[in-house]
Amino acid sequence: MSRTSTGAVPASTGRAPLRLLLPAVAGLVVLLAPLAALVARTPWATLPERLADPEILMALRLSVVTATIASVLCLVMGLPLAWVLARTAFRGRSLLRALVTVPLVLPPVVAGVALLSAFGRNGVVGGPLRDWFDLTIPYTTTAVVLAQTFVALPFVVISIEGALRATNRAYDDVAAVLGADRWGIFARVTVPLALPGIAAGLVLGWARALGEFGATITFAGNYPGSTQTMPLAVYTALQSDPEAAVVLSLILLVVSVAVLALLRERWFGQAAR
Repeated sequence: MSRTSTGAVPASTGRAPLRLLLPAVAGLVVLLAPLAALVARTPWATLPERLADPEILMALRLSVVTATIASVLCLVMGLPLAWVLARTAFRGRSLLRALVTVPLVLPPVVAGVALLSAFGRNGVVGGPLRDWFDLTIPYTTTAVVLAQTFVALPFVVISIEGALRATNRAYDDVAAVLGADRWGIFARVTVPLALPGIAAGLVLGWARALGEFGATITFAGNYPGSTQTMPLAVYTALQSDPEAAVVLSLILLVVSVAVLALLRERWFGQAAR
């Protein structure tokens, strides 16, 4: 940083110009005003009673259970896929990475329609499952897990791939020289070194699964006790009981803040450096 002859920081670099400061403040207002309004509109006097509502507890329990199962599936499938993208070279890798990230930009309703096309009663996969094994997936709790996995998996893969790329591959080479096979290197060297990034990706995927709405309501429906997750409960309550919708939204907001707190060292620490 340049300084004047007196050692002071020049005014041109020490102060934010007004033409940048004003839109920055406007951006903060757009981001924070809805969150502040949500907290302000929360019926704090009746909050304990509403949190004990059986319907809210049912939706919360279903959301936590399905999001956790979806996160485990994302880890089981996403970790090997991220390793393939980060540590192997093959023709078409860029295309594969692009395909993996498609659900990130896919409209949620379109994701639901795609899931129905694949796993519906007459879908490419769902049809044979129904004919051969008498299994139907849509509008069941399994459909909720599948929808959450579909939207959360890209977050997990991208996060873990970044963590794997950030680790020093020299340790893998040393392990190979010492006689370790590919699986041993992966399990005993690669994964432990990338574990913080893997954990961050898993938490991020869990939060994304917990907040999934569009694909779930399209593919799984909105049935209390079996497919009505927290976001769907918010949508339903908003039509008849706005205060209940605010309480449900507050719960999801608290979860989101908790996720950011868990990831603070990975994101905010890096930003500070």
